[in-house]
Parts: sequence; C-alpha cells; structure tokens
Amino acid sequence: MSSSPLRDEFGLVIGAVAANMDISELRAAQARLQEADRRKDEFLAMLAHELRNPLAPISAATEILKRSRHDPDRVSHTANVIERQVRHLTTLVDDLLDVSRVTRGLVTIDRAAVDLRSVMSAALEQVQPLLDQRRHQLHTVLAPGDFFVEGDFHRLVQILTNLLTNAAKYTPEGGAIVLRIGAVDGQSIISVEDNGIGIPPDMLGHVFDLFTQADRTPDRSQGGLGIGLALVRSLVRLHGGSVEAESEGAGRGSTFFVRLPLTAPPAYAKPGLSTEAESESVRGCRVLVVDDNRDAAQTLAELLGLLGHEVTTVADGAGALAAAGSARWDFYILDIGLPDMTGLELIRRLKQGQADPSTTFIALTGYGQSNDYAMSKQAGFDYHMVKPPNFSELVQILGGQRSLRE
Repeated sequence: MSSSPLRDEFGLVIGAVAANMDISELRAAQARLQEADRRKDEFLAMLAHELRNPLAPISAATEILKRSRHDPDRVSHTANVIERQVRHLTTLVDDLLDVSRVTRGLVTIDRAAVDLRSVMSAALEQVQPLLDQRRHQLHTVLAPGDFFVEGDFHRLVQILTNLLTNAAKYTPEGGAIVLRIGAVDGQSIISVEDNGIGIPPDMLGHVFDLFTQADRTPDRSQGGLGIGLALVRSLVRLHGGSVEAESEGAGRGSTFFVRLPLTAPPAYAKPGLSTEAESESVRGCRVLVVDDNRDAAQTLAELLGLLGHEVTTVADGAGALAAAGSARWDFYILDIGLPDMTGLELIRRLKQGQADPSTTFIALTGYGQSNDYAMSKQAGFDYHMVKPPNFSELVQILGGQRSLRE
C-alpha cells in the first residue's frame, strides 16, 4: 500500500490519495519458486551422495583385486561387490532417464495379459538382496484365483519393485513387510505394508511428487533420489490404474495400494526363454567388438573369451572396416559414439561389403532413449543394448536365443 497527501494552494494537507495493490499471488508464486529451487538443490545434493556411495567400494575393490590376484576366494568376493555396486549405479541412471521420459510424456508401454503372480516373483527376486541385508521379514498373501492385468510385464515389475524397495529403505532393520494381492469389483489390488517410520500428515499428500523425501536419518543408509514413487504413480496411470498411500503418522508404518483393471487370462501360455542359455552359449563364434573405450572393449572380450568365443577388439570405424575385409565375423558388437564415424554409419558400410546374411549386428551404447532404439533398427542393427549390458541377455543372443528386447 502507498499514499500521497493532497495539499491546497497554501500547502495545507486537505486529503490523501492511497493505492492498494494485492500482491498475494505474486508472493505465492515467489514462494513456489523458492520451494522448487530448494528441492532442486536438495536433489542435486542427494544425487551426488548417491553416486559417490557405490563409487567408494568400487574404487577400493579395484585396489584389492590388484593385490589379490593369487587369492581366488577374495577375487570372487570382490567381484561380487563390484557387481552389486554397478547394478546399483545402473538402477540410479535408469530411474533418472525414466523420470525424464515420464515428465515429457515419452514413455509407452507394451500391452499383453500379464499374470500378477509372475510380476510378484520377478519383483521379489530383485528386492530380496536388500531385504536380506536389512534383515526384514517379508510375508506374501495371495488370494485364490487368477490375477491378470493388461500391461507391460517389465514396467509392472518396476512398479512393485519400487514399492518394495521404498518399504525396505524406510523400515528399520529387522522390520516386517507384507505384500498382498487380491481383487475387488473387477480390479486387482496390490498392497505393500510396512511397520517402518511412517509418513507425517504434512507429507502424505506429497509422497508421489517428484524429488520428494521425508527427512533423512542415518538409519536410512540406502538413501534414494526421491523419484521412485513418482515413477510408480506415472507408470500405474499409464496402465489405467491408481495408487495411494496411507499412514497413521510418524513411527506408525505405511501402506501403499495399487489398483489395476483385471483382464481375461490369455488363451495360451507364452513360452519363456531358455534359462540354460544363461550358463552356456554356442561356442566358437567369431566376434568383433568396436569401442573406443579400450577398458570396456577389453573386459567384454575377456568375458566372451571365457565362454569360448574368439573375440577381437578395435577402437574405431576404420579399424572395423579393415578387420571386416580380412576375416568373416559371426557377430559385430558396435559402439554408436566412435571417434571417426558413428556406429550407424559404420553398420551401413559394413553391410555394403558383407555378403553373409547370417551375420548379427549388436549396438552396445550409452544411448538408451526410444528414438535411439528406432535409429538402430533403421540402420540395420539386429539388437540394441544399453551399457552396461545385461550379460545373461548377451549370452543368449550369442547362443542363438531370442533377444529379451526383440
């Protein structure tokens, strides 16, 4: 509010002019911007923390390997540590990419009749190491009957895995988690209940918002980026369902409910992939790995060599073209970002001089957006895999099995 006096010809005050402007909306907008900025800063701090956490044991593990090459047990244990931490890093990166695609409306799902029992089994397999680490007791309650929903199997597993992981993170060690699957009025109901720290009333309406977390405590050593539940809500909505959270307050535990429309079971069972291919592949394949990251190329070559494949590595497109002219290759594994040409250009040039139609081309790259898959397919790749690759899947491809991404 502002005012100015009115004076007569003698300078005496005879009145005033006042102006009053409502700036409540402006102040509210400024408060929202400040809150968004605060949440952004907190997220960046959490991101740095979560990325550094797995890097520490990986760094230490490499030093242990250097000094323990003659101790097979220690080498095996250390390799398992690296594998777990790399898996954790991969999950963080995948979640970041997923939330980017979700917020831009770029996520699409495949639709088929999916048995929620198989979803439960796959999700439990993924989260079991965390449950074991925190000594949680998990109870599953499955109502009688069939529970098929129309949707994407992998995304449904992601939904349930995120809910179970969230329960494990926010439940103190030795706590209890209950997973229930049932149905009411044509809808499946999945619930994940824990006896953990609960959700304060002021947080209950925001737990599915992006980058939202309750206050962190030393007990919650698993951390997180505050995007898991936001992904759950978005993916559930893509499946035509709904998700909600309930809690009686701090220290009283919490329960998350996912409701999805039921659908009819398929007329026939879909055959699964052979699990034997994960442990043994067709031996004797000639493989050319093209990657300018020499460590990545060499370690992949060593892994495939352990399975009996003959593997050669080159660091650029020119080297690949020279190798293609000197020998016949069963598989080409090509990076997309090469120093002298893209992998998309390289495959075109290789195919121009490639007379054997049985040769298989695999893109192995850090690019994993939906348009990257489309460009790889258009260029002529048979498979598109994102770094770090799922080694079991790669073994299946080399063994002549159907690709999990095909």
